Formats: sequence, structure tokens, C-alpha cells
Amino acid sequence: MGRKAQSQEIIDAGVMASGIKAHHDVLTLRKIDNAFADDLLTQIDVCIKLNDEQETLKAKLKEKTEEFEAAFANMLKKAGEARKIIKLDMPQSSWREFGIGDKR
Repeated sequence: MGRKAQSQEIIDAGVMASGIKAHHDVLTLRKIDNAFADDLLTQIDVCIKLNDEQETLKAKLKEKTEEFEAAFANMLKKAGEARKIIKLDMPQSSWREFGIGDKR
């Protein structure tokens, strides 16, 4: 089986921290104590905060991608219009000057 999703790993780590706190008396023999559980909870909070920031950036990226794609489509439309006019009004020998490499 594959790796768990990050969100599931965060949830599982939270459950683990709760379990450590509930059974710290047995686990302190192996150096897993409340301080360890508190550190784990701190790391969970850091991961949640960073994940939230990452999701915000993903949303902004999606918005910018849509904005770019709309602008790019407009640019292609304008360039297409110019290409048609140039091909009609200019001799084929001068098309390269406009970045047009087509044949008629």
C-alpha cells in the first residue's frame, strides 16, 4: 500500500500525542513523556499552519493561472487578427519581418 495522505498523518500524530499523554507513566521508561507529546503537538500545529498557508497560495496560483490564460487568449486573438491583415496587405516576402513564417 502507498503512503497515507498528509492530512491523515497529521490526524494520526494527534491521536498518538493524546495516547502518549494518557499513558505517559508507562512510556517514560522509554523517554517518551509529556514533554515529547507536547513537542509533537507543537509540530502538528506548525504543519497545520504551513498547510493552510500552502492552500492559500494554491488558490492564489489558480486565480493567477486563470487571469494569465484569459490574457494569453486575448493576445493570441489580437496576434491572429494582425497576422490576417499583414498577409492580405503585405507581400509574402516581407512576412518574416512580422514574425510570420507561413506560406500562403
